[in-house]
Amino acid sequence: MAIAANAKLRTRALVAVLAALLITGVSACDSKSGPDAHGGSPDTRQVTVIGSGKVQGTPDTLTANVAMESVAGDVTAALSQSSQRQQAVIDALVGNKVDRKDISTTHVSVQPQTNADGTTIAYRASNAIDVKIRDITAASQLLALIANTGGDATRINSVSYSIEDDSQLVKDARAQAFNDAKSRAEQYAQLSGLTLGKVISISEQSGTTPPTPAPMPRMALDSVPVEPGQQTVNFSVTVIWELT
Repeated sequence: MAIAANAKLRTRALVAVLAALLITGVSACDSKSGPDAHGGSPDTRQVTVIGSGKVQGTPDTLTANVAMESVAGDVTAALSQSSQRQQAVIDALVGNKVDRKDISTTHVSVQPQTNADGTTIAYRASNAIDVKIRDITAASQLLALIANTGGDATRINSVSYSIEDDSQLVKDARAQAFNDAKSRAEQYAQLSGLTLGKVISISEQSGTTPPTPAPMPRMALDSVPVEPGQQTVNFSVTVIWELT
């Protein structure tokens, strides 16, 4: 009887060990067959390609940063003079069909002017605005109007061009970038004797290269020659394809 009992115990122990090994094997299989970070299995053959696209468009908006400066013996006089000149410029622009909402104050400052021993001898005030000119054909005359109205106090710090709505340019550049990536991937698949499969992941990066701002002269004139040039929309896309 004792021998039979021991045999039964050994049989139960062996069954338990086999069950444990079976569970461990299934768990190991599950951990190896799961998807990787890109959505495929570790055994999936892949190709990662970067495609680029570039589209150019003509800017339709000019933004000028304009400041009026004044120097006076006290703070109040300096700020008052620069403000009056800036207000005259704003009124002149509005009178020439520039929407007031396209004019915004960007900087107001008053700084003491000192001599060699550090004594304050005057104050320099500056009042700057951004002017958005939506009619490019009027930009030359409006910049001249600013210079003539502000006189020697005028400081046209910079001009920059932009495209108000570049959504279509972005779409075109995106399509170019993807087609470029696909063409490269197809070539790699062909060279490796494989076939291009499904897309596993896509990531993109876009950017715009504006024209170089032009310096503005400080003089009385009828117009300021400006050229909007071309603005470039660049697009880069990284695509991972499955190879079969």
